[in-house]
Amino acid sequence: MKPLVQIPYVALDGETPFALLARFRAEALALMKAARGTFGPASYLASAALLPVLDALSWRWLEASFNPYREEIYAIAREVGVPGAIALNVCFEWGCTGGVWGVGETVLLRRVLDWPFPRLGEMTVVARQTGPAGAFHNVTWPGFAGVLQASAPGRFAAAINQAPMKKRGLGFVGDWALNRLAVPRALPPAHLLRRAFETAPDYAAAKAMLCQEPLAVPAIFILSGTRRGEGCVIERSERTFSLREIADGRVCAANHFVKPPEGRAHAWRARPIDSKGRYALARTLAGTEDFSWFLPPIANVNSRLALIADAANGMLAVMGTMGARPSTEIFRLPINA
Repeated sequence: MKPLVQIPYVALDGETPFALLARFRAEALALMKAARGTFGPASYLASAALLPVLDALSWRWLEASFNPYREEIYAIAREVGVPGAIALNVCFEWGCTGGVWGVGETVLLRRVLDWPFPRLGEMTVVARQTGPAGAFHNVTWPGFAGVLQASAPGRFAAAINQAPMKKRGLGFVGDWALNRLAVPRALPPAHLLRRAFETAPDYAAAKAMLCQEPLAVPAIFILSGTRRGEGCVIERSERTFSLREIADGRVCAANHFVKPPEGRAHAWRARPIDSKGRYALARTLAGTEDFSWFLPPIANVNSRLALIADAANGMLAVMGTMGARPSTEIFRLPINA
């Protein structure tokens, strides 16, 4: 077995994620190469032809939607110098399990990121970023401009789960293709979450932003605050939302809508692997500050990252994974760092 690697911590105060790429360019290139071969040699060959086209289409969409991070993404693509960097920055193909648990007078956010890309866990970086509202710790990767999970000490912590796929009567492949063609000109979920961490002064402001701002694709946001009762799951379509507040000490989410934002549960297809099984297990778990809850089916072949965050005291613990096994040592941020 490969030795466990350490997760780097980088202070980017006053700089963008482009500066992270400058420090970890070799790792970004290795991650891109591994991503292109996710499904074996055939996918690597196919990506050589498809990624330049996807980059061009993705850039056109970013321009047309006046995405505020488009120039940063373009700079990242130039620095990486290989096809796929733009497309991967607007890619929405991941799963996840997570939730908020009450622990005494505060709340814990816990999440597992599921994505089939190999080497994602071992390439994890914790970056301290800043915005007008203050600092936050982004658990991310070099070359990625968005935020999938982060914690802002004294304000809130949050993560994104992939939403179920909207059914359009064309089967899995047809529905997937049509959903991609129908993407409106709005922020991708990872870009909206980055804006929330940069500009929202507290839990209430972040909650309002994640509920109300238009989205490019449906998403599930998990949000925790700094006091007892400040925890929710926001289930989003592009224009509407439903809200599930913490109750009985927890609120959990996987990759299906528990309370569909458009009121039609039959209109959505849950994402693999075993979304309802992962959700059911999460609802039985107690709030703990270790990784004893990282169990099957929450831990599965696609798991790449496990995280625990307490925004009240700044506690953050991160473990990169390759399936159900750790691929990194556990990173622990000092409280109030």
